[in-house]
Amino acid sequence: MARYTGAVCKLCRREGKKLFLKGDRCYSGKCALDRRAYAPGQHGQSRKKTSEYGTQLRTKQTARRYYGVNESQFRKYFAMAEKQPGMTGENLLRICESRLDNIVYLLGWASSRAEARQLVNHGHFTVNGRKVNIPSYLCKAGETLAIRKNSLDSDKFKAVLEANASRPIPAWLELDADNNTAKVVSLPERDQILAPVEEHYIVELYSK
Repeated sequence: MARYTGAVCKLCRREGKKLFLKGDRCYSGKCALDRRAYAPGQHGQSRKKTSEYGTQLRTKQTARRYYGVNESQFRKYFAMAEKQPGMTGENLLRICESRLDNIVYLLGWASSRAEARQLVNHGHFTVNGRKVNIPSYLCKAGETLAIRKNSLDSDKFKAVLEANASRPIPAWLELDADNNTAKVVSLPERDQILAPVEEHYIVELYSK
């Protein structure tokens, strides 16, 4: 599947949920979902009865778009989740949460997950002291993340860090704002994952 390059606010409107794809705009009165709380397109405001399959599909699409993952990658994560002990749906969300680009966003080192992916691609971060430029890198408990020293000198990073200084940090991550480092204390439990999805619908969809 090709990478989506259209207006990301349409994705939130299509799913009827805030996916926080636009950074600061999502928290302001300019949010497209707040202004037009219906699906985009000519028939966006018409009422439609959603089938069981439709609910499952929309849930899967919501999760994919929330984390910025394409279909083939998402199916790979589901296969990984099935092989792990515990509930498959929770395992799937835990895998998505542990992506490097997602963690960079949660730490406030980027204004959106899309920006976090770009910054990781450009090699601005290290994991356990080594540069990692793969957004899909799955972080493990105990690993240490840091912003590279050269990157901290850029006006871009200074602006991003200042804008996101007050963002709450999940309990499973530990941030040292003074040294611009962080640690993955543990992988998140389900109640620590804020993704707006009911993951059992995804399991039902892929189990058919």
